[in-house]
Amino acid sequence: MAAAQAAHWQWENAAAGSVAGFTTVTFSHPLDVVRTRFQVNDGQNPHLPSYKNTRQALFTIARSEGLRGLYGGFYPAVLGSTISWGLYFFFYSKAKQRYLKNRDELTPGLHLASAAEAGGLVCFLTNPIWLVKTRLQLQTPQHLTQPYSGFHDALKTVVKDEGWKALYKGLAPGLILQVSHGAIQFTAYEELRKFLVNSRFKQSVLISNSADLLTTIDYATLGASSKLAAILVTYPFQVIRSRLQQRPGIDGIPRYVDSWHVVKKTAKLEGVRGFYKGITANLLKNLPSASLTFVVYENILNMLTLPRAN
Repeated sequence: MAAAQAAHWQWENAAAGSVAGFTTVTFSHPLDVVRTRFQVNDGQNPHLPSYKNTRQALFTIARSEGLRGLYGGFYPAVLGSTISWGLYFFFYSKAKQRYLKNRDELTPGLHLASAAEAGGLVCFLTNPIWLVKTRLQLQTPQHLTQPYSGFHDALKTVVKDEGWKALYKGLAPGLILQVSHGAIQFTAYEELRKFLVNSRFKQSVLISNSADLLTTIDYATLGASSKLAAILVTYPFQVIRSRLQQRPGIDGIPRYVDSWHVVKKTAKLEGVRGFYKGITANLLKNLPSASLTFVVYENILNMLTLPRAN
């Protein structure tokens, strides 16, 4: 019965996820730009701007580059986020449906497997989009190379100058990040949600639908809590990926060869703190975003599935 319901709800999960992702990225993009610029600043590149903190970075970018700077890479961010969330919820729903066969409910381990499977597929499909987004966010007046004019120009230039394989720079840490981050976040979300529903159900035995047991504040809290756990564990992989995805200098030589090179150089020159650069902007961006995303997702999903229940 549970598997049959999951089969009917696959497109609703994808639609809800896409709308949630688009809403999230629209409001949080300037913080994403700041985070990316902090992540790649190892103190060794004179062509990268330096900032004291998140607030000063936002003010400086706004003053020197305007909205164009604050919303650099906005199109690939919207495209990537919308596609990623839609595909993620869709693949996650499909995986849960498959694991639900001959089972009444999923164990934490199967929730983890479902989230990891969805994360890996999404990462592989969207890596070129995130690479372009990173490069557009790092374009500043100090750059000596010819700037990309936009998303499509960036894609063409990367393939022309560096080959199609360059579109998959940062894929390895990206896969680890996507699989582990999503797995931790969704497992924490599902388990916390289940705990809340069970505790509320004991207090409200007359309510049969779990959607009626949780409020918007509950969804927001669940989203932020699960996101915080995932960020603290996986953030170093974000730094590694961003540094690998930087545009090569005028000589065409990339600053980092591979993930291990990033790890060694960062640890030697910056220590542990280097792996957490930009985390303040990341938390400011992602905790409210995670709350908003899951509030939008759950409410749209409830709205879309209500006609089926009736």
